Amino acid sequence: MRNLAALLSHTSGIHGDRVAVELGAHSLTYTGLDTLAGRVAAYLAGQGVGAGDRVGVMLPNLLEFPALYYGAVRAGAVVVPMNPLLKRREIAHYLRDSGTKLLFAHGPVVPEATAGAEGTGAAVVPIEPGALTGLLADHPDPAPRVERGDEDTAVILYTSGTTGVPKGAELTHTNLVRNAEICSDKLFHLTAEDTVLGCLPLFHAFGQVCGMHTAIAAGARLTLVARFDPVAALRTIADSGATVFQGVPTMYAAMLAAHEQDPDAYDASTLRLCASGGASLPVEVLHGFEKAFDCPVLEGFGMSETSPVATFNHPDRPRKAGSIGTPIEGVEVRVVDETDGVGELCVRGHNIMKGYWGRPEATAETVQDGWLRTGDLGRADEDGYFYIVDRKKDLVIRGGFNVYPREVEEVLYEHPAVAEAAVIGVPHPSLGEEVAAAVALRPGAEATADEIREFVRERVAAYKYPRLLQLVDALPKGATGKILKREITFDA
Repeated sequence: MRNLAALLSHTSGIHGDRVAVELGAHSLTYTGLDTLAGRVAAYLAGQGVGAGDRVGVMLPNLLEFPALYYGAVRAGAVVVPMNPLLKRREIAHYLRDSGTKLLFAHGPVVPEATAGAEGTGAAVVPIEPGALTGLLADHPDPAPRVERGDEDTAVILYTSGTTGVPKGAELTHTNLVRNAEICSDKLFHLTAEDTVLGCLPLFHAFGQVCGMHTAIAAGARLTLVARFDPVAALRTIADSGATVFQGVPTMYAAMLAAHEQDPDAYDASTLRLCASGGASLPVEVLHGFEKAFDCPVLEGFGMSETSPVATFNHPDRPRKAGSIGTPIEGVEVRVVDETDGVGELCVRGHNIMKGYWGRPEATAETVQDGWLRTGDLGRADEDGYFYIVDRKKDLVIRGGFNVYPREVEEVLYEHPAVAEAAVIGVPHPSLGEEVAAAVALRPGAEATADEIREFVRERVAAYKYPRLLQLVDALPKGATGKILKREITFDA
């Protein structure tokens, strides 16, 4: 029997006086956070929330997030993390689909949350920064931890819905505890002396597990950035002495660009390790960041359905730029349905989700004989390192030839004026699809679409370069900063 909340209670017993989480000038010690989580559990019990009931947490990166999250798990409930930017229609889907009983919502989004909750049966509880103790005034004593089975669901993470209506991935207590412990000990080598920079949103799998859970498992300090901004991130590293940074590729590109504009503005010398995930990190950005900050960047791979980490470039093994590394402890990865060495990546191990909430057919389609079909196209080299070639559904087929967008994007990032790039396929009357690229330039840089197109044409096969290329101010991004290709449109 285990409960994810035991991570916090265990660390509190060892490092009680140390700072667990901080945001600006405000912080909570491990004892303070564990006590607050216990009082949240008592509050939930008073609201009739019991083991297995779903509790929504719709907050940005605030100190209240971990208190509410661990409090709900401590009460035996299932946490449903939600992006505060969701609109009422999306909120209604999350609440109705999961059967959420109570939703903690950040003050500014309460009107939208209330509208979304109408008719779903979920009660909305407003949460203002610094006001949680008032809500818990009638519950001064922490409630005991409700023990749950290893395979009981702890969290329901809704997928992005890029291939349809968002589905809830059920992650068990074992899924999350094992992933957090392995990441903390084997990958990041965290100790109580570390400070982890929390730029990733805690409602997302990457920030939640690799940031919050791993830091708490080690007794490290998690210093939050309420909303990512490259200058704010660099300033926080300098002010907090952060030793570990975790981010998605667009964060690395933005921080590198900010550094290049003023190399001496911020001291990031305390960084000892960086981790990238969520999307493929362009090799040019990886090398540029490492050179600028004198810190290794380890790239890995995972998804909500894998709790989330599946593979990583391990710090104690040779690192290969452009690779997502090798499987983490207790996990297997293989390539199936290969064509010319490229096929779909499949994952098996302790990190595989319990299933999609209320969707047995979708679960059976995705998890077959214990192997989760990721939908990502990849390959393996002779040393067992894996490489993402592209999303299976992102593959562009131009005149019968396969074009992998990441390969073209890598070339685009090599152009000195390019800050961000995304390649997609657009319908074509005779070729089926044409290769198209949306490109944002670096601040102060100048280049025309024709110049960039010619740059790529000289470096890839004729059928691969983007005939359609448009310059944009910025590319559309999701909550973690991941580029949303589905929102990119091209002028006729």
